[in-house]
Amino acid sequence: MTTAPRQPGLLVSFEGGDGVGKSTQLRLLATWLEEQGHRVVRTREPGGTTLGAELRRAVLHGDEMGPRAEALLYAADRAHHVDTVVRPALEAGAIVLTDRYLDSSVAYQGDGRALGAEEVERLHLWAPGGLLPDVTVLLDLDPVAGLARLEREPDRLERAGLEFHVRTREAFLARAAEGGRWIVLDASAAVDVVQAAVRERVAAALAERGADAGERRGGDADASSGERSAEGLP
Repeated sequence: MTTAPRQPGLLVSFEGGDGVGKSTQLRLLATWLEEQGHRVVRTREPGGTTLGAELRRAVLHGDEMGPRAEALLYAADRAHHVDTVVRPALEAGAIVLTDRYLDSSVAYQGDGRALGAEEVERLHLWAPGGLLPDVTVLLDLDPVAGLARLEREPDRLERAGLEFHVRTREAFLARAAEGGRWIVLDASAAVDVVQAAVRERVAAALAERGADAGERRGGDADASSGERSAEGLP
């Protein structure tokens, strides 16, 4: 499936295992971006909408379910989330920061639940109409250390066992090895060190987006100028 065309805004996803500090890094980045004058939308998956909150309770805190049902619930949440929150914000030029996105589904259900990464990826590309992040921040940490950071009762996925979490970590790292939109950071480093690297990567993406927009505007202006000149010819 082809990916969706680029929107005026910027989509940044935070990925990684449980306890790596995604929420903290997302919050710090949002504050910094807002101080720079950007419009920022903070969200998460699942749970970024009213329907998503219900799906989150079902998939993380509800009755036990099969891997395929789990994958489909995440896909339903993503389709609704993108349609109602993410895409409208991007079209309005906002920076959307999401705690988890498509790559979590591929890692957790595709590899962790052994449904097959390619099959799950096709489903989760179709659900949001091919929309991929511009930047994906992978906070990498040994699963034992990450799970030890949890200060609450673990949910269904957090209780899935160490082998499950090792597979998901390996899946994240394999996807990040593709480069491009990915940045991999050591989540055991100091919070401010990690945040500095996140800001640098996002600032570069914003600069690239601004340059692209300038080129498009320049191209439009050149085309318009050419049309006017042609109209003046005998």
